[in-house]
Amino acid sequence: MHIDLHNHTFLCNHATGTPQAYVESAIAKGITTFGFSDHAPMHFDPDYRMRFDQIELYESTISELQNRYANKIEILLGYEVDYLPAYSDDTIFKRHVDYLIGSVHFIDEWGFDNPEFIGRYHNEDIDTIWQRYFDLIEAMAKSGQYDIVGHFDLIKVFKFMPTVDVRLLAKNALNAIKKSNMVIEINGAGLRKPIAETYPSRMLLEETFALDIPITFGNDAHSVDQVGLFTREIEHFAKEVGYTQCATFKARDRKLLNF
Repeated sequence: MHIDLHNHTFLCNHATGTPQAYVESAIAKGITTFGFSDHAPMHFDPDYRMRFDQIELYESTISELQNRYANKIEILLGYEVDYLPAYSDDTIFKRHVDYLIGSVHFIDEWGFDNPEFIGRYHNEDIDTIWQRYFDLIEAMAKSGQYDIVGHFDLIKVFKFMPTVDVRLLAKNALNAIKKSNMVIEINGAGLRKPIAETYPSRMLLEETFALDIPITFGNDAHSVDQVGLFTREIEHFAKEVGYTQCATFKARDRKLLNF
């Protein structure tokens, strides 16, 4: 049993390949539950997400794949939704989906994980922006609108690391995630980024385990070659920390499976 719930489509404008090719790659790699969670539309940063008028296309495409491959793989429908309060929109929260991934990609309007804007790090206090990032994760969890926390410590992507113990910076966010009954994904995309490690780090995953917060898995694929790329590695990582079960969803109903 191999689960991968974080994958994108060409509709987000920065992924390549057809959804069908993603599914066929997942089947070839032994993935048993494969979730599409493309970037949900919002009235901000349109170059990196689908449009509102593409929602029906996205959902019908996934539905067609679910029917076509029903005997080979379980395909789930989700969205990755940016938590950006100034541009909030409840459209996606009204859709009939299997799960919603809540992610923080912006501090105010700064896309801190976008290489185009990496220069801003040199003008910021790193400890302060790390704390602001985790404050946003905390607020997202408290909103009660999401099922999964996406790439929990994404702020580390370019290796601008804090001087403060990251466990202290993330403490309130983790407590809010626990109280909100959310799941944290182990995201393999960090292994192909400058930080060269999973999201979250081992230190934070150990804190997650100590709080008995469930996990799930995702490779955050934006191309066919990234589908299932680090599935075995992130599962092994979870087992090293002590996890034996991971979460999957159906119509936003969570269940835990052994892996």
